[in-house]
Amino acid sequence: MSDDEPTTGSAAPDGSTGTSSLGTSTSTSTSTGTGAGGDVAAADVVSAPRRPWWHWRQLTRGRLRPAVAAALAGALLGGTGVAWQTQTGPFAGERACWGAFDEDDVADLFHGKRDIEAAEIPVTTSRIESEGPSGRCQLTSPRGARVTARLHQLDVRFGGAGDTWADEYLSARMTPLGGGVLGMVSDTRAWLAIPEGCVGRPREDEGPLVVDMETGWTVHDDEVDTDERARLARAVVKLANDYMRDKGCTRALADPSDRLAAPARFLDEKKDAVCGIEGLRLHGGRKPDGYRRPLVTRGAAPVRTCDRDVVLGHPSLRLMTVADPRLAALYQDLSFDGGRRRVTAVGDTREYVHGQGFLRDDMGLYQAECQTGEVTFLVRADDGDQAADIRALLPRYVAAEAERVGCGPLRLRMPA
Repeated sequence: MSDDEPTTGSAAPDGSTGTSSLGTSTSTSTSTGTGAGGDVAAADVVSAPRRPWWHWRQLTRGRLRPAVAAALAGALLGGTGVAWQTQTGPFAGERACWGAFDEDDVADLFHGKRDIEAAEIPVTTSRIESEGPSGRCQLTSPRGARVTARLHQLDVRFGGAGDTWADEYLSARMTPLGGGVLGMVSDTRAWLAIPEGCVGRPREDEGPLVVDMETGWTVHDDEVDTDERARLARAVVKLANDYMRDKGCTRALADPSDRLAAPARFLDEKKDAVCGIEGLRLHGGRKPDGYRRPLVTRGAAPVRTCDRDVVLGHPSLRLMTVADPRLAALYQDLSFDGGRRRVTAVGDTREYVHGQGFLRDDMGLYQAECQTGEVTFLVRADDGDQAADIRALLPRYVAAEAERVGCGPLRLRMPA
């Protein structure tokens, strides 16, 4: 395995319409679609003369797109994708991920390597399930590195608090893209919400349409590789700009890689300043464990996250403020249905309430109605063993963070 590519273990796309090779490869690879949760298996490739790669995106444009895409998918799946590796294709343009990346873009993601294979599901919209546009693209190196990109609407039905997407893409290691763009990036993850001025505002019960990318593993130490982070930042913006052009939008997002804030670093906590917030204490006023130092989001982020004691990709305790209303939609349903022990605010009346929330042994959540829209405050543990800490932290955390984001003063009443 090459030292200049990371070893990855990401899940493959949920099916594929074909595989193609950017650069030098021969066709011993196959791709199979297995439906939701399926895998795409790519065999090792060997060096060979360059061959043209069909620009299959041209086959799926316009009114004929659904029929042509279906026929093409059936032909490729039935033929194990061999047609992609021949020289009989009618298009010589070498582009990947719905046509957004040229060969140089892909090489940038893979440290200059050009023998990269692509498998993708075209961007389509499910009319039956009334879901937003979705598509998936996976780039795979014969040395084991993978990059997976998706276009999808964030699913609010299962509550963002317990969702893998929120765990990974809203972690404290993420840095805001800045420049008025709703998105974040680390050296293993990147996401960007397509601007509403281009695709329209989602309904109140819908999450934003996002492009996200992952490199197959989740790292939770405080050593963020800023070069890798810049590569993912450039790539996710290219994907978003390409989608926006397809929709007829004239705006183009600028490369954010030069303006990213410094990465998060482990924070030494004080007894009365959990996650660096003055006055925030654990149950009983005990001193935080020095071996479980937290990471806290840096920069003017749409989400401020404090992750403590991260093991196997999940923090044992997370304190998070979702200040952007578009992301707060992830928790809207959960704030009403998450528990029987309701949390209220001082000053609530029958005619007016500041928000709604609940307290459970593993989670405390409050979503407030602020001048800027809904803001979600969350304290969550990976089990019920920290119920006393959650109860102690939630009201003080909400009071401090509400003041910080301009939503205060806000004082909570905790249930018995």
